[in-house]
Amino acid sequence: MSVDRNSQRIVIAGASSLLGGELKTLVEESRFAGWDLRLVDEENVAGTLTEAGGEAAVIQRVEEDTFRGAKYAFLAGSTGFGKICLGPAREAGATILDFTHATLSDPDATPWFPKIEALTGKSVARNAKTFSVFSAGGTAAANLALVLQKFGLQRLVAVMFRAVSETGRHGIEELETQTSQLLSFQSIGSAVFGTQTAFNLLPRFGAESKEDLPREGLEIRAEVAAAVGDANEDAKISLNLVHAPVFYGMTFSACADLGEGVDSAKLIAACKEAGWAVAEAYGLLTDLDQARVFCKAAGRAEGLRVAYIVTNDDRRFEGVVRLLPDRVEPVRLYESYLTNFRFANGGEA
Repeated sequence: MSVDRNSQRIVIAGASSLLGGELKTLVEESRFAGWDLRLVDEENVAGTLTEAGGEAAVIQRVEEDTFRGAKYAFLAGSTGFGKICLGPAREAGATILDFTHATLSDPDATPWFPKIEALTGKSVARNAKTFSVFSAGGTAAANLALVLQKFGLQRLVAVMFRAVSETGRHGIEELETQTSQLLSFQSIGSAVFGTQTAFNLLPRFGAESKEDLPREGLEIRAEVAAAVGDANEDAKISLNLVHAPVFYGMTFSACADLGEGVDSAKLIAACKEAGWAVAEAYGLLTDLDQARVFCKAAGRAEGLRVAYIVTNDDRRFEGVVRLLPDRVEPVRLYESYLTNFRFANGGEA
């Protein structure tokens, strides 16, 4: 079914999720403000009162005509729910932007993340109607891999640290509750993750948890493979996904082997062009007994902009920050992060 070219209807499926809420806000602040915005979600949250366009709105369940007349359909929420919405949205002729991985293995879906066209040298087909939008982790890993391929990439190993916001509000609430319970020397509840996630790095959650870290890691891996598009190049990339006890954001550490004779200036320029902020000079402090010597040296290094400080101690970290020059940005690395990175790479730092 084709959509009226003048249609001004947008459907957000998974509207009660964190991502669905962010998408709604972005739409309302964009040139699409004022369009007919339909908010739908799974049965268990249908009927939830929210707001859209400054007015009260109720999140509806998916009906037979939910996507009828929609020009754009955003799929958020769970992968299973995304798959439920995919067929009706396609039948209605909507342009689908899938954030749920429902179309990850769909040959008719176009992989997409910012700058993918420039990095791959391939233009998105003008008649493309379904876009598989990469996760934050997939975007970062795919972007970096495509940049480094131009410099003779031999091997790329990355460890990605997943925040609990990927699970949704109930994941955030459980981490907050566990943190408070542990600091009060109370026993913890773990209904969402099935294990202690506060103050802990984990390669997987408890057996009874519905959250599946290894599966999520494979999904990120599949995103990277779709972007790279070459089995030989893809075989050079290794990714590991680890739970980190933080509420929001995605961080990662990576190590790459490149071909001989790489021009560092060209590499830095290529990374910047791809959207990376590159610290051309940085310092690493692992022995805090040498903090004063380190900070004095940082003061003499005019090009230094970032200092990585490895410590689990809040007070010692703050003490080092006070000694650093104002122009140097302090970045804290927990000792367990580095231990996990060594473990994920077979014991090699």
